[in-house]
Amino acid sequence: MPDPLTSGVVAVAAGVTATVAAPLVLSAAGFGAAGVAAGTVAAWIQTPITAAGGWFAVCQSAGVLGMAASTKVAIGATVGTTRFGLWPPIGVFVTCKLHNEKYELFCAKHDCPCCKKCVKSHNDCKGLTDINELIKNVKTSNAFNEIEQTLQEVVENIKRLSTNRNENLKSIENKKREIEAEIKQTRIQVNHHLDKLQDDLIKELMTVEQREKSKIEKLLTSLKKKEKEMTEVQENFATFKQHASELQTFLTMKNIEKDIVDSVQKFGEINVCSDPCDFSIHKRKDRQAQIMVALPTRDIDNLTLTLQKRIKTNMSLSLAVHCFLIVGWYSPLIVNKITVFKSDGSKDFEIKNIGRTFDVVFIGDDSIAVTSGDSNQINIIDLKKKSKTKSIKVDSYNGGVAYKDGYLIYCAREKGIQMISLNDETITNVNNTKLSGLAYVTTFGDKLFYTNCNDSVTCCDYHGHILWTFCDKSVVRSPQGVSVDNDGNVYVVGGYTNNVVVISADGQHYRQLLSSEDGLSFPWALHYDTSTNELLVANQSNEAFLYDVK
Repeated sequence: MPDPLTSGVVAVAAGVTATVAAPLVLSAAGFGAAGVAAGTVAAWIQTPITAAGGWFAVCQSAGVLGMAASTKVAIGATVGTTRFGLWPPIGVFVTCKLHNEKYELFCAKHDCPCCKKCVKSHNDCKGLTDINELIKNVKTSNAFNEIEQTLQEVVENIKRLSTNRNENLKSIENKKREIEAEIKQTRIQVNHHLDKLQDDLIKELMTVEQREKSKIEKLLTSLKKKEKEMTEVQENFATFKQHASELQTFLTMKNIEKDIVDSVQKFGEINVCSDPCDFSIHKRKDRQAQIMVALPTRDIDNLTLTLQKRIKTNMSLSLAVHCFLIVGWYSPLIVNKITVFKSDGSKDFEIKNIGRTFDVVFIGDDSIAVTSGDSNQINIIDLKKKSKTKSIKVDSYNGGVAYKDGYLIYCAREKGIQMISLNDETITNVNNTKLSGLAYVTTFGDKLFYTNCNDSVTCCDYHGHILWTFCDKSVVRSPQGVSVDNDGNVYVVGGYTNNVVVISADGQHYRQLLSSEDGLSFPWALHYDTSTNELLVANQSNEAFLYDVK
């Protein structure tokens, strides 16, 4: 018999597409009721190459047990491999891997099948069951049906999911085309609108041109007529000069003078021309691509203040925060100075002989602007050089001050709120509300907030339009220093009520944060540092407090 390993591919196939009698085929191959016949194909197959529990093991068992005549059989072997046949599927073996014996028992304790030789290792196991009893009607059992149905459901769900995703792709493509069409239509509408604006503007320009041209032509006609009349008068006057007597000349001169005076209806007219102001309000958001995102805001009822440090100042003061404190000495009888403190509360340095001081604000480049209170002067001080670099003259006394986009915004007493450009020093009035000498002002976005001696805190825009006013003497009296956090909440000190109150951004709600029990005694000024969420509060003398706000 030729060696099947050297003769290419060995294939014994019966019933690939037809039905044959299995016992005859197996007997011919050497599988009999008594086992494997020596010297047959079956004997050659039953070698170490044959995988335990493989197809030929099944064939051998089938040869012993006999097979129905209608069974379809397919046997194949691939040269150079240890895998024979197409069964069993997915690696399921029906014989013991250790003993190459058919499984006859099932151990419930270890949840595994056993052959007769495996029983020795399961002596302590109870409930060894005949495996043939367990597998009866297994293909018609509920568990098998459940698995079959589950597989069917998975296949159906995969098909449904694929269909759904394909439909989703089509929907995205359709939606894309719709959006493109809307964009193009919007562009057309915008172009039409701009064209209409252009046409209207050109028509208006032509109308104005015709009107002014008509006026000029009318004036030219009148001037030509007058020129002709003056030429005739000039000729008559020359003739009169040559032939008239002295008396006639005198009387004629008087008549001409009278005619000239009577012909002059008016000496001139006054015209007022208004040019647009070159001041513009800059907004940070205008320079950004806008993505509408709802930012979280803090409710004033949830604010908590934690004291970080007490700072001994031993002086009357106003202040601001920017990594360190700036404290100004304010007294109408004393030559003033400012004292700079470090962030840890220790004294850094002093700048003397700068004139009176009331409020300070950072203007960038390590410089500050210092208002004077009872004079019309605002000083600019360089903190690096520790000296005054510039004095700006304004047309009023100046108190509380804020800075925004190159402009100082200050309280100008009876002239209300004013702004001055640091570039060309032009002054613009924001409103005409009469303010006290202790009024303070601050900014947030496109809004201004200022305090006044009538116990009020007011919010307005840069055109002076009042948006809201908070006034409750039982809550805060003599409000002075004012500042705003990142959420637009307004912090204000009450000089006579010895407290700090926070007012909601809409001016409708309030809450007291600090009182005299926290060490406040005639609190004068405060500042909220939006970069660190810290609140600095200063008494009129001796002490300042730094709080962390959450």
